[in-house]
Amino acid sequence: MSFAENLKSIRKERHLSQEELAEIMGVSRQAISKWEQGSGYPEIEKLLLLSKKLNVSLDYLMLGEVESIERNKANNIIVPTGKITIKSYDGKSIVNCYKVLASHVMYKAKDDEPKYWLIGVNSGAIWGEKSIVLGWYTDEENIKKEMEEIVEAISLGEPAYELKYAIKVKNEMLRVKIDKE
Repeated sequence: MSFAENLKSIRKERHLSQEELAEIMGVSRQAISKWEQGSGYPEIEKLLLLSKKLNVSLDYLMLGEVESIERNKANNIIVPTGKITIKSYDGKSIVNCYKVLASHVMYKAKDDEPKYWLIGVNSGAIWGEKSIVLGWYTDEENIKKEMEEIVEAISLGEPAYELKYAIKVKNEMLRVKIDKE
C-alpha cells in the first residue's frame, strides 16, 4: 500500500475525520486531503509527528509493514489497531481498548510480586485517555503470549477477549503480591 492509502486507512481505524487529524497535526484539512489523495506529502517533521500521534511506526505509515511482537524488544509493546473489550484481572472493570500496553512494573519487583502488567487504554473519557491495569504477569513469555492472542483476536474482528495468562494478585500494604491461594 502507498503512503496515501496507509494514512487514510489508519485515520479511519482511529475513527478520526480529516478535520480532526488536521487539528491534531496543526495543518489544514486540505493538506490531509492532499496527503490521502497522493497529490502531496508532508514534510519530514510532520511525518514524524504523524507516526507519533497515530501510534504507528514510520515503516508502517510509509510502507504498510507491521513490526511483529517477537521483533519488538522495547519495554512497551503497543497494539495500535482496532478496538477490543477486555475484562480486568479483578473482574471489576470492562474496558473497550483502542490501545493495549505491556510493560515492566514501575518498581523493582520482589520474588512474590508480578514483574509485568498489561494496561488497556480507552479514549472515551472527557478529559482524554483513560488507562486501567488489565492483568499482572510473572514473566515476559506469558505477557507476550497474551499480546499475541489479543492481536489475533483484533485481526479476526472479535469484539471481546478474556485474559488467559494473567496471574491472581492481592494488594498488601500498597504493593501488589502474587496470590498463591
